[in-house]
Amino acid sequence: MEYLNKFVIGELVILIPVLYLIGMGIKKSRWIDDRFIPVLLGCVGVILSCLYMKCVNFAAITQGIICAGCSVYVNQIIKQGMGK
Repeated sequence: MEYLNKFVIGELVILIPVLYLIGMGIKKSRWIDDRFIPVLLGCVGVILSCLYMKCVNFAAITQGIICAGCSVYVNQIIKQGMGK
């Protein structure tokens, strides 16, 4: 958790579970191929972080991408932990 706080702004940590749930919803919808989910989560993460920070700058874009990456990472940890 200490490393996460070095890279993600404290208020934006909530984006990680939100993006995870959005990704699970997209996966269950079956109208979008699984290989596009990380890209879509990256886009949604950037949009949400820009809305939170009330600006479009390098920091907001980077925070959105990092949160999306953490969300995909959590998904993979859960998948591999369950043996799927």
